[in-house]
Amino acid sequence: MTSRKSRRQRMENMDTTSNESAGEQAFPDSTVPRKSWSELRAVVSDLRRKLSGVSAGSVPSSITFRSLPDGRTQYLQVRSLSGEKINNAPFPFCRTRIYFLSTPSNGWETTLLYVDIAHADHANGYRLHWQSVIEANFQSVSSMNRLSKEEQLLWERKRLATWGITSYEIHAESGKLVFPAASSLYQCVDTGFMPGPLFPSEIRMSTTGAKLCPQICPWNNALIAHTCSGDLYLSHSITGSSVRLTHARKGGRSLVDDPLTAGTPSYVMQEEFTRYIGYWWQPKSMFDGIYRIVYEEVDESDVKIYCFPSSNSDDVDEFRFPRAGMPNARSNLKMVQFRLTESLHIVDIEILELQYPLHIMFPWMEYMVRVGWTPDAQYVWVQLLDRKQQKLELVLLSIDNFCEPPPNTYNTENHFTPTSASVQVIYSEQSPIWINVNDLLYFLKSDDANEVKFIWGSEESEFRHLYLITSSIAGLSNGVEEPLDRMDSIFLRPRITSKIALTQGDYEVLGKKIWVDEVNSIVYFCGLREGPLEQHIYAVSLRRPLEIRLLTRPGYSYNNVYFNKECTMLVTVYSSIKTLPTCQVFKISQTDWTVESISLTPVGYLLEPAAPESELFAPEIFKHKIKSGDTVYSMIFKPHNFQPGVKYPTILNIYGGPEVQLVSNTFKGLRHLRMHMLAAQGYCVVLIDSRGSQHRGLIFESHLRRRMGTVELNDQVEVLRWLAEATGYIDLNRIALHGWSYGGYLSLMGLIQYPDVFKLAIAGAPVTSWNFYDTGYTERYMDLPQNNSHGYMAGSVLTYVNKFPDEENRLLIIHGLIDENVHFYHTSQLINALVKIGKPYQLQVYPNERHSLRSLDASKHYETTLLSFLQNHL
Repeated sequence: MTSRKSRRQRMENMDTTSNESAGEQAFPDSTVPRKSWSELRAVVSDLRRKLSGVSAGSVPSSITFRSLPDGRTQYLQVRSLSGEKINNAPFPFCRTRIYFLSTPSNGWETTLLYVDIAHADHANGYRLHWQSVIEANFQSVSSMNRLSKEEQLLWERKRLATWGITSYEIHAESGKLVFPAASSLYQCVDTGFMPGPLFPSEIRMSTTGAKLCPQICPWNNALIAHTCSGDLYLSHSITGSSVRLTHARKGGRSLVDDPLTAGTPSYVMQEEFTRYIGYWWQPKSMFDGIYRIVYEEVDESDVKIYCFPSSNSDDVDEFRFPRAGMPNARSNLKMVQFRLTESLHIVDIEILELQYPLHIMFPWMEYMVRVGWTPDAQYVWVQLLDRKQQKLELVLLSIDNFCEPPPNTYNTENHFTPTSASVQVIYSEQSPIWINVNDLLYFLKSDDANEVKFIWGSEESEFRHLYLITSSIAGLSNGVEEPLDRMDSIFLRPRITSKIALTQGDYEVLGKKIWVDEVNSIVYFCGLREGPLEQHIYAVSLRRPLEIRLLTRPGYSYNNVYFNKECTMLVTVYSSIKTLPTCQVFKISQTDWTVESISLTPVGYLLEPAAPESELFAPEIFKHKIKSGDTVYSMIFKPHNFQPGVKYPTILNIYGGPEVQLVSNTFKGLRHLRMHMLAAQGYCVVLIDSRGSQHRGLIFESHLRRRMGTVELNDQVEVLRWLAEATGYIDLNRIALHGWSYGGYLSLMGLIQYPDVFKLAIAGAPVTSWNFYDTGYTERYMDLPQNNSHGYMAGSVLTYVNKFPDEENRLLIIHGLIDENVHFYHTSQLINALVKIGKPYQLQVYPNERHSLRSLDASKHYETTLLSFLQNHL
C-alpha cells in the first residue's frame, strides 16, 4: 500500500474496451469475431516482446562513484611563498569510475557494470562504453538457484522486479565489492586497472540460511557484516573466518517461541517506512582498537502470527503481521563491539545496551524510523515516531550511553539518570494530519562542540521543504541527573538556536535524498517547483537561502539522480511520456559559493536518448479544475486504431490512494505495459490522480484522512465525465474499472458506489476491510480503529456487499494465494459475504504468487484473463 508497493501495483493495472453505435466500428460484435484464448495469449506475448527493450532493467541504477589515478602524469608549476618558481611537480591525472547495475544488450539478467570518466578529457556527447565488472559466466549462479523465502520477502518489500545482481556494496578506497546472490555473499576487488571482468569468490561461512544486507566496515574493508536468519554475522575476508555477533534467535521451527531478531527491521518498518537495514557500522575509527556496530533488536512477542501456504513445499509458512489496532513489534538499539588480534582473529565480542531502553526514555514512541551515526562517530542519532504518526523527534545518543552489563532499566523511584551528553533531543515536530517520514537529514560540521548543525526536511508548511537548523547540546563533561517524569528536561526538549528555511513555496522537495557540497556551501536537491508532473534538480546556497536555481531542462522528468561525494559529478536518468529514459553524465564546476556560478558540462551518455517505437503511442496529459477548486491531472492512452468521431470502451485504471502519483511526464515502460496492451486492442485507458494522491502537498493528500474509500471516487468520476465531454471519444456506457491493491479496493468500491457509471470491475489483490491491514499504513491515514470506528465501518467493502450488482460478469477478483501484504483473507471474507447473500462474482487465484505477480507465466495468464473478461463482458 506504500509508494514502492504502488509502483509495482501500477504494473498490474490495465485498461478497457469498446462502445456502442460508432464504437462498434472498433468492436463490431456481429461482424468481427472475438479473439480466442489462444489468440489473446499471442497478443500478450507479442506486446511483451516489443516492450522488452525498454524494461526497467536496461536503465542504469544503483550508481556509485570512485576516484582513481589515471595512469598519466601532469606537471604542476610549484612556487615559493614569495612567488619564485621552484620546479615542476608531478601530479597524477584523476578519473572517476562509475559503477551501476543494468542489463547488457546481450543479456537478460541485471549485472554490475562500470565506465571511466577521465577528468582531463574534454566534454563530449558520445555514448560511454559499458564494461562488465563481473565475468559473464557468473550469472548462472544467481539465475539457476531458486530464491529463498527470506530473499523473496525482501524483494517484495523493495519492489525488485529484475533478476541477477540487484544490489552491491563498495568500499571506494580499496575497490572491494560485495553483493548477495543465490542466498550467499560474493566478493571481488577492483584494483582500478582490470585486465578483464572479475570472477567473484563466495564468502565462505558455516551458517545456513540466506545471507542478506552485507555492509563493509568503512575503515577496514576486510570486515563484512551481514544478516542471516534473524541475527548479525561478521566475516573476515583475509582469514576466511566468520563469527556470529548476536544471538537473538533460538532457531526453533515455530515463531511463537522465537520472537527476537537482531539487525533486521520488522515487516511494518520495511513495508511502510522503507527502512530495510537494521544495523550501522561506526563510520570511522576512534583509534582505540574497538570496532562498533549499532543494531536494532526487534521483539515481536506481541505480534500475531498468521499462516500461509508455502511456495516451496507442502508445509505452511508463518508470518508475524500486526493488524490495525493490534500490538506492534517493539524496537530497541544495542551495540556490538569487538577487537582484532594481531593475527586478525575476532575477539572480545561484547553486547552493550542502552542505559535505559528507548521506550523508557520516550514512552510515547512506537516506531524507530531512521537511525545513523553523526559524521564524527561520537553520536548515534535516531528518529522516533509515535503511534498516531503525528509526533517525530530526532535524538542524539552518545557512545557512553551503551554499557555492559545492563543496569536495572526502571528503578523503584521511577527515575533515569542520563548525563547531559548521553541522551539529547535536538529537534521535534508535530502535525495534526500525519508526518511523512523522509530521508532529508544531513549533519554539517560545526566549530562549536556545544552545538549541532543539520539540514532537515519537513512538511510543517504543508509542502515539504529544507531547513538549516542549529541546536545547542550539552558538553560531554556536564553530568546531571533528571527524573523520568520531567519530560521538559533540558535533554528531552530541543534547544534550537537557529532555524532558517532554505526553500519555500507551493511545491514539494522530494524526500529521498539531498547532496551537500560543504566546500562551496551548496545543497543539491530534487523537487517539483516547475509543476507536479516533472521532477527536477535544483541548487540552493547555505549562505543565501531561498534563492533556488533550476539545473535541469523543463519538458523532462529527472526521476533518478546521483551525485558523487564531492558534488563534482552528476549522473541522472530522465525521460518524458514521449521519450525513452536517457542516462547522462555531467561534470559540475563552480567559481564561488553562489548557485549562479554552478556549471553543468555534459560528458556523455550511459544510455542515449531515443524515441519509442510508433506502436507505443504516447499518452496525453489533461488538466482540470474540479468543483472543489483543486486542479487534478489525468492521462489518456488512446486506442491504437483511433478514428475521430468514434466512441471507445474505456478502462479507468485506478489507484486513488496516498503515496502514489500515476500521472507524470515520465516514460514508465513496462509499468505501462498493460495500458499499451489494452490500447492496442482498441480500448481507451484513463488514469486520474485525485485528491489524496502524492506530490501535491500535505493538505491535498489529507483529503482522505479518516475516511478512505468514501471520497476518492467522487473526484475520479467527476474528472472521467469531464474527459468524456472534452474529448468526445470516451463511451460512458462502457466503462470498466481496474486497479491493484488500493486500486483493487477502489475498484470494488466503484462498483458499489457508482454501479451506473462502471459496467464492470476487475479488482486485483484488494483490501476489503482496513481492520485486516497493517498498523503502520492504516493508522497513519485512518487513525486507530478504536478512535475511528465509523471511518473503518464506512470504508469497508464488507459493509456494502448487498450493493454489488445482481447481474453476472460484472465483477472479477484476482489475488495471489500467498500474498503476505494484502492477505488472501481479504478476498476470502468478501467471497464468503457474496456467497451468503447470493451475489455473482468471478475469481482468479494464483497459488504461488504474492502481492506482485512475479513469474512470467502468472503475469501472462493474468493479462490474457483481463483481455478475455473485457472483450466478453464490457
